[in-house]
Amino acid sequence: MVATAASAPALADSSRTAGATAPESTAELPAVDVDAPVGVDVSTALTAGVEQSADATQTAALRLELVKDAQEAAEKARKEAAEAKKEADARAAAERRAQERAAARAAERAELTTTSAATPSAESAPAAETPAAAPAASGSVGTVLDFLNAQVGKAYVLGASGPSAYDCSGLTQAAFRTVGVELPRTAAEQSTAGTPVAVSDVQPGDLVFWGGVGSAYHVAVYVGDGKYLDAANPSKGVVVQEMSYYMPTSAVRVL
Repeated sequence: MVATAASAPALADSSRTAGATAPESTAELPAVDVDAPVGVDVSTALTAGVEQSADATQTAALRLELVKDAQEAAEKARKEAAEAKKEADARAAAERRAQERAAARAAERAELTTTSAATPSAESAPAAETPAAAPAASGSVGTVLDFLNAQVGKAYVLGASGPSAYDCSGLTQAAFRTVGVELPRTAAEQSTAGTPVAVSDVQPGDLVFWGGVGSAYHVAVYVGDGKYLDAANPSKGVVVQEMSYYMPTSAVRVL
């Protein structure tokens, strides 16, 4: 019992020693503030992440906008280039047509000039020396035009006066003969027959000429609506043509 009693203080001391040691051991561990540093870092990281995501989204949107603008600009440029090419092609086609018309007119003039030169000079005399008398008007313009329209499509043959082929003055002579008007044989002589009228004032049935009065090298008959009918040349034969295609230089009225 003595030993037991003696041991009690020792146990008490030991207990106090152990109780003193526990808080000292706890004091050596580092203090952890769960809410302070860790919470700030997470919030900052989240904020930075959101900002980076927003920046990335904005950058992507800007890139899409730039791509869209580039595509629209390319499409606009393509359309403008196509339109410019279309206009250039149209101008080139118009120029080609104008050149073709000019070449056709030049060829026709050359052929008419050749035809006039090939006509024997004995067939005509200078207008000043032997002026042709104006033929008496008889018959009707309608009869002349009906005859002429019936000849469309027939051949042109130099010196021919019908019925299957004509030259220019042979056709007009044959047409007016149907109403009792006897015209001279050549275009040069016919240009001095009848009453002179301005080309701008011609009426159906009037004779129209190319070349000077008394030296005309081609003749046709005005048929109305800005058109004339003539034995044009070997390639065309007897046709109806637009006055604007090859404007006459003089005209006479015999009916």
